[in-house]
Amino acid sequence: MSESPESPYTVSDVMTHTVVAVGRDASFKEIVGLIDQWKVSALPVLEGEGRVVGVVSEADLLAKEGVKGGGEEALDLAERAKAEALTAGELMSAPAVTVHADASVAEAARIMARRHVKRLPVVDAIGMLQGVVSRSDLLKVFLRPDEEIAGEIVSSVLTKLPVTTPLTVTVSDGVATLTGSAAERTYMPIVARAVRAVEGVVDVRLELTHR
Repeated sequence: MSESPESPYTVSDVMTHTVVAVGRDASFKEIVGLIDQWKVSALPVLEGEGRVVGVVSEADLLAKEGVKGGGEEALDLAERAKAEALTAGELMSAPAVTVHADASVAEAARIMARRHVKRLPVVDAIGMLQGVVSRSDLLKVFLRPDEEIAGEIVSSVLTKLPVTTPLTVTVSDGVATLTGSAAERTYMPIVARAVRAVEGVVDVRLELTHR
């Protein structure tokens, strides 16, 4: 069996489709107003028919506050440029860190962690904006009902095991408990990793009995 079966949950399942974005010419104050109004931490910057060319985040905007009172001496050249910027095109971080709608939720989470961002524009093959996925969106998978999680574990993991005795699964508050014979102990590390890969699983517990 595969050690990490693909979960059906993708970015398209959890992303926000209605997105507020700005053009390159949007002013500093306009950007701050939109971030405050929509309660988001960053805005995609678009050009043309909707191609994502960058992202303006709260961190980009705060550089201007950091230069007050002589603070510019502590900034590098890039940070000073941000502090002097007046438009989205000058403020944005580019190229934008993006993700495709068919990427797995786990892949999106890895990108966010690796690039230290809280939101990712979701784009198609030519970079056109389709939506935005945030950290809170990715956490929605942990709201899956226990019964649904258990059903996926059975169908995508347990029914594909090369074992001599069946294993059973129960899920409570996202914690999956696997019960079976100690004779299947050899497979359990693989099984545990596969179960943990199912979206919504918080933890995996193994309860093996001796015959």
